[in-house]
Amino acid sequence: MENFQLKAPDESTMLLLGAALGKVCPAGVVIYLKGNLGMGKTTLSRGFLHSYGHQGAVKSPTYTLVEPYQFDDRQIFHFDLYRLGDPSELEYIGIRDYFNDHDICLIEWPEQGEGFLPPADLVVRIEPYQQGRVLELHGASGTGTEIIEAMTSLVSK
Repeated sequence: MENFQLKAPDESTMLLLGAALGKVCPAGVVIYLKGNLGMGKTTLSRGFLHSYGHQGAVKSPTYTLVEPYQFDDRQIFHFDLYRLGDPSELEYIGIRDYFNDHDICLIEWPEQGEGFLPPADLVVRIEPYQQGRVLELHGASGTGTEIIEAMTSLVSK
């Protein structure tokens, strides 16, 4: 589908990009966050959650696998599958119950859950770039393409 690149020279820009992404994502979207350790997946998620008004800490749910955040009109589920031993373990947490038309799922390390996760609408790959990061957004569905179009408009202003 469609691809879009964004540069984040520092952590504050990563937070702003996460917030911008949060503002343009509709309910029911599934976002895969890919990148090596320390690339900023959780920082991007923190900015995303701040766009919905979350004020508390946002840490990577490495050991709990999922952290729910409740908002007035939806929940956002932040997954970190880095320590998942086998994708079938997702059945034990009722993985299918998290994906619906009302809530948003941010999934770090989605490759660890292959075969048990629904396809992504948007894939965000984060790579090192100079002293910061570059985010490659890939629309993997019609919704993902619409998100990229909205992000293009939002960040070009």
